[in-house]
This record gives sequence, structure tokens and C-alpha cells, in this order.
Amino acid sequence: QLKLVESGGGLVQPGGSLRLSCVASGFALNNFGIGWFRRPPGSVREAVSCISNSGRDTNYVDSVKGRFTVTRDNAKGTVYLQMENLKPEDTGVYYCAARFVTCVLSNEYDYWGPGIQVTVSS
Repeated sequence: QLKLVESGGGLVQPGGSLRLSCVASGFALNNFGIGWFRRPPGSVREAVSCISNSGRDTNYVDSVKGRFTVTRDNAKGTVYLQMENLKPEDTGVYYCAARFVTCVLSNEYDYWGPGIQVTVSS
């Protein structure tokens, strides 16, 4: 059974920070690139960031560049999304997803976590 589970979401004030974790089980994380996605309220899922299996390659959409950082610890089977200077428009359900090796800002991922809520509000 291949499984991804997100954690670390919640309510935060504008300008605040959150660190999301994506924990993998049932497969070797070091073989997989991980993408982060979000679905804003009333909208559709969009790519946010991704990281290759080695961590050597990372990508971010323009709206989060300079504020979000994706990292990984393959020994712990965990990928992180550090979110800084959060804005209300960052609100949404955040998902992590896995694909073989590479990092792409698109929906071509094979395994998906259930998602976790992030709310940025004053």
C-alpha cells in the first residue's frame, strides 16, 4: 500500500508561517519526486511547488516564489513545505503527491495524500 499523509496545517495570521509535512509509507521515498498542490476555496487544484527525488531540483509557481521552500529528508520518508509571509490568498486545502524521480509543476503525479487545510486570516 502506497500512502502519503500531510500534516502541519491550521489557522495562521497574515504574515505568519507554517511548515507542512508529507510523510510517505509503503514505498521508498528516495525514488520519487514530490509535488505540493493546493485548492483554494471555490476554485480548482493548482500546483505550488515540487522537489526531485534527490532534492537537487526544486520549482515554485510565481505566486509563492521567495516565500515557500520545499525540502526533503529521505531517511525520514518526509518532504516539507515551509511557508513564510502567508497571505489570505494562500488559503486552501494543501496536498502532496508522488511521481517517479522528477519534479514537475503539473498534475502528472501517481500517488496523492488526502489534503490538509491551511487558513490564513486575520
